[in-house]
Amino acid sequence: MTYRQVLNHGMHGSERILSRPAVELMTTNRLTPEQQAAREAWARGVAHLAYGTGQHGGWGFGMAVRTYRGDYAPIGQFGWDGGAGTTTYADPRNQLVGILLTQTGMSTPDSARAIHDFWTTLYQAIDD
Repeated sequence: MTYRQVLNHGMHGSERILSRPAVELMTTNRLTPEQQAAREAWARGVAHLAYGTGQHGGWGFGMAVRTYRGDYAPIGQFGWDGGAGTTTYADPRNQLVGILLTQTGMSTPDSARAIHDFWTTLYQAIDD
């Protein structure tokens, strides 16, 4: 399953790979209020090391799900930030997929800032 197939509601070309309800379940926040509070506390605790890590708001089935607007990315964006300095998200509203593979690790604030700069630049480039 690719991000493009998820953005196409489970379709690959004319072939259905996943049902539309399955895609909706995958990309909907599944955290309880208690889990949400714990995730927010954790994210605040690592902000000095990895700006933006965990700042998406929620968690679906195996991926982060943006539940609030704190930067350019709209609510509904989903994907993953990896510990090796990678980031990959899909945005249903803009029909956009972005992938950055830095392989620098998340051991310094510079890696997280590079990811933040990537997404800021990507969204600023949208011309509609």
